[in-house]
Amino acid sequence: MNPTSILALGPLGTPEMIIIAIIILVLFGAKKLPTFARSLGKSMNEFKKARTEFEQELQNAQEEVERPKIPAQPAEKRQPVANVEDS
Repeated sequence: MNPTSILALGPLGTPEMIIIAIIILVLFGAKKLPTFARSLGKSMNEFKKARTEFEQELQNAQEEVERPKIPAQPAEKRQPVANVEDS
């Protein structure tokens, strides 16, 4: 199945959503529908949270790459001081 055949289906409209809702109602029954909806909501919430965290990680990585590198300044070279004894 190539991506163009999936795109050919188009967006879901109101009639399609109603048919899907009726099929879900028939499959799960009226008693289990609230439980199904609750678990679906929790799953969507977890998915959104994971997506947000992933996008934040990508943004942080991009900012880190784009941040200009400041070269470390070389430390001053100091000569050791010779012990000078009083004459």
